Amino acid sequence: MRAIESADTEHETPPPKVDESGAFDCGDDQSTTPVDQDDRRTAEPRHKGVRSAVVVALGFVGALAGLMGWLGYQAYEAHQQSQQQTKFVETARRQAVNLTTISNTDIESDVKRIVDSSTGTFHDDFQKRSPAFVDVVKQAQSTSVGTVTAAGVESMAGDQARVLVAVSVKTSNAGAPEQQPRGWRMRITVTKVGDDLKVSDVAFVP
Repeated sequence: MRAIESADTEHETPPPKVDESGAFDCGDDQSTTPVDQDDRRTAEPRHKGVRSAVVVALGFVGALAGLMGWLGYQAYEAHQQSQQQTKFVETARRQAVNLTTISNTDIESDVKRIVDSSTGTFHDDFQKRSPAFVDVVKQAQSTSVGTVTAAGVESMAGDQARVLVAVSVKTSNAGAPEQQPRGWRMRITVTKVGDDLKVSDVAFVP
């Protein structure tokens, strides 16, 4: 009997041990699984690839924003230049009409309008010769009406532009038969003076 009991005792499973914290110690701890080195090596390149993609995307967005800003600035500059050209042409057209629309009954006002819208050498020369011009118009009892038929900027630099203007002028004198309209071409230089645009030179061209 003692032999049998001894054999049974040898094959019995020893009771689980209790550690100091009161938890059962079952021998091999299977709750913690070590990280496979291959998984780490696979994850690292993957993270690097994601970072590279983000860097490339941010770089692309930055470049695109810079390009859009540059294009916007170019469009703004073109718009500003177009507006400036329009103002130069309008000033030249108006002065061409002032120079070719003269009435002997209102000559003083006509001359003042020309002088007020001019500057520089042209302003000084016209103002100096205006008394003689007024006398000629009054003596001839002349009346002329100018109509601009075409106008465009020939050149522009900074605050100055040369504008070519084509004008059709109809003139009548007292006691003379009615004349057919005549075509004139002018090269009018427009200069910015402060906030205003004024004519600084006028030349007749073939």
